[in-house]
Amino acid sequence: MKNIILLAPPAAGKGTLAKLLEQNFGYISLSTGDILRAKAKTDEELSNKLKTGMLIDDQTVFASLSTVLEQIDKPYILDGFPRTVKQAVMYDELLNNLNKDLGIVIYLNVNKETLLQRVTTRIVCPKCKRSYSTVNKELLPKKENICDDCNTELVVREDDKEEVFEKRFQEYLEKTLPLIDYYEQKGKLTKIDAISSNETFKQVSSLIK
Repeated sequence: MKNIILLAPPAAGKGTLAKLLEQNFGYISLSTGDILRAKAKTDEELSNKLKTGMLIDDQTVFASLSTVLEQIDKPYILDGFPRTVKQAVMYDELLNNLNKDLGIVIYLNVNKETLLQRVTTRIVCPKCKRSYSTVNKELLPKKENICDDCNTELVVREDDKEEVFEKRFQEYLEKTLPLIDYYEQKGKLTKIDAISSNETFKQVSSLIK
């Protein structure tokens, strides 16, 4: 199986899809957001940036990502990274240095209104990182406010607020959308209308088999 890059606006379901692919196909799922949030526990400056929805500088991101990739010897999924064309070029160089293949790039297309509803109704497991919804029947936990997988109490992420979403979405429009053209020109991009998590998973599964 090929490595996968998942591209999408904030709250498009990248984390949920990555989790399903990991469970069903044995991929290693990598979220730079999770990597950075773990680092933020001991880095106050980084923690403040994450709380306000700011994009983190490339040096910090790549230092963390490179360390992880050096230890991986099986297909993996990158969740929401790279976020800019500059990062994509840097990632190509990193892969070349590590002798790893880019794989395929999947773009999840979701309208803004749907994204905002997902953000304001999302709850996550702080232990295994699985995402749930308080309103979407597909993503409701079996037991209210408890993770299905590890029985941990679910929480609301600090950056899942409307004002933070608006800032992140605007940055996405300005910096991340050009990645679509970048990967289309490389012949690596597949676009999927991510209406539901189940249907999205079915479409992606057909691409990687």
